[in-house]
Amino acid sequence: MRPTLLVTGFEPFGGDAANPSGDAARLLDGETLGGHTVRGAVLPCVFAEAPARLRSLVQAHQPAVLLCLGLAASRRGFHFERVAINLIDARIADNAGAQPVDVPVDPAGPAAAFTTLPVKAMAAALRAQGLPAEVSYTAGTYVCNQVFHAAMALPVPRAGFLHLGGDLDAAAVAAGVRVALVAALACAEDLAASAGRID
Repeated sequence: MRPTLLVTGFEPFGGDAANPSGDAARLLDGETLGGHTVRGAVLPCVFAEAPARLRSLVQAHQPAVLLCLGLAASRRGFHFERVAINLIDARIADNAGAQPVDVPVDPAGPAAAFTTLPVKAMAAALRAQGLPAEVSYTAGTYVCNQVFHAAMALPVPRAGFLHLGGDLDAAAVAAGVRVALVAALACAEDLAASAGRID
């Protein structure tokens, strides 16, 4: 059996009819990249369910790389997140109607958790293909950040989160994710270069 790359996205939320993160994960499911099989799955946009669903996927697939995707509609392009904070502060309710404010993702967990993916190299690989990509230091405080923080506590060699701008459709997301995953597999250490934004 080939080793696995696990890509997750989210179901639609906030009244939207679609979510390109989840749609792209479905598109990628079953593909082969760098000798690895891609497994794509869609997480519920529900605080009480998403981390447990992610854990079960990791247990089932035991991925070499985990890349979680989420929509940040106000942004443009691809934003590779570098750090997740241990905080939930929901600006809108999730799909189950919950809107927690000022609660930790994990009461026993660290205040912050850093990605183990070579995000600078991944962003550079996308830019080399003419795709808009940056490193971000603000994963928010919604379900995306919750899943990112939870992912970093799971037994995965390399894991992280990619926010997608509202200008990207599922096909564009899938194309960018393919480039990013190949770059992650090829890069043992991240680039020693300054990168990142906080907005």
